[in-house]
Amino acid sequence: MALQVWLAYFLAAWAIALSPGSGAVLSMTHGLAYGVRKTSATIAGLQLGLAVILLVAGVGVGALLLASATAFTVVKFAGAAYLIWLGWKQWRSPVSARPASGEALPAQAGVPRARERFLTGFFTNVTNPKGIVFMVAVLPQFIDPQRALWLQLLVLLVTTIGVDWVVMHGYAFLASRAQRWLATARARRTQNRVFGGVLMAMGASLLLVKRAA
Repeated sequence: MALQVWLAYFLAAWAIALSPGSGAVLSMTHGLAYGVRKTSATIAGLQLGLAVILLVAGVGVGALLLASATAFTVVKFAGAAYLIWLGWKQWRSPVSARPASGEALPAQAGVPRARERFLTGFFTNVTNPKGIVFMVAVLPQFIDPQRALWLQLLVLLVTTIGVDWVVMHGYAFLASRAQRWLATARARRTQNRVFGGVLMAMGASLLLVKRAA
């Protein structure tokens, strides 16, 4: 892969990662609720889901999903249902006042296990049809058919995950700084309903995603 092509993709990767989406909302939600350190498990799951989407799109399966109305509809409804369920779960999440220091709640106070946070991140990204549509449209612009496909995909994968890892941690960090202003049960209930409502709205918006022509 030529250096100028990689630099163009590097800039595109930042634009993609910084664009608000379900991954960003989830990172902020967990960053606010659990702190940055515990949100790393969530973000690791997001990256695995992103890697699957990139590889699926890169080897052409993504194009097949877009070509098949049935397959695309299944992925679309699965992704929408998952985000709506996550949002409803967040909306209904029980709340209690935080310690005055603003620290994240300890594990015994109801923080999901790392495995659960990881899987939440993974399924949030891997069931997102917008990601498949976007990758199928974007990746071919940066792949040289005269060069080894897998090596180029590896470079794009490492670049994408590296940038997204930094950006999602940035979102989680910014959200975690607001913990001290959300120490009361009432404030946390409002937080749950705001982020839960956003996740449900994003899930509903996935139902409007159309296959590429």
